[in-house]
Amino acid sequence: MQALPLPATLAATRHELQRVATHVLARRRFDRCGRFGLRATPGGFGTPAYGDDHEVLRVAGTRLVRETTGDTAATAWVELSGSTLSDAAAFGGVDLAEPFAVGGDTVELGDIETPVEIDAASVEVLADWYHFSSIVLDATLATLGSAAAPTVVQLWPEHFDLGCDVAATPTRRVNLGASPGDTLVERPYLYLGPWNDERPGDASYWNAPFGAVATAEEVLAAADPLAAAIQFLLRGVALLRG
Repeated sequence: MQALPLPATLAATRHELQRVATHVLARRRFDRCGRFGLRATPGGFGTPAYGDDHEVLRVAGTRLVRETTGDTAATAWVELSGSTLSDAAAFGGVDLAEPFAVGGDTVELGDIETPVEIDAASVEVLADWYHFSSIVLDATLATLGSAAAPTVVQLWPEHFDLGCDVAATPTRRVNLGASPGDTLVERPYLYLGPWNDERPGDASYWNAPFGAVATAEEVLAAADPLAAAIQFLLRGVALLRG
């Protein structure tokens, strides 16, 4: 991932994509299998395969894509930009009239008949960040090994973040993840959040109310961004281990 000036439309595009992620993709997966976690996918994010037809619903660039690879392999897509959330829901096969939540901070439906406005440059930044962060998290979990009892890396619609948790010690678990930005930090960032209030060791590392963050700019400015990102997460785990 290259360090680039962030588009002014990033926050607005992020919000629109989170509505689609929550109320189309996550709803569809939940309807079919009772789970709503998503994944980083090429050009964006999407569901794992579900159902007998192995359906996948995903956002790739500015398109919403629906694929099946069961008895019959088929692909269809619709442009998100200019479509309404109602259009996207109809394409994805979900009913927006049904109550649905992915947590206490579930993004609101909003006006489902107003066209979705997303910017291709912002979509690319977010997709690149999820892709880069997936590699970072996979490498971090591989380094920590099975003894850390890692959970599956998923993209959670509630906060639109890519994350998992690991055991720093037998009695201390910690969240590891990547956010595309939020009300706390407007720009994309990596984070580490212990499940308890302990913040041992280097006080300068613990720079956020919930733990520690490293912004995309900070990570990408390093000579080796991937190594710097992995080291940021491993450093927090090491501090918790004491």
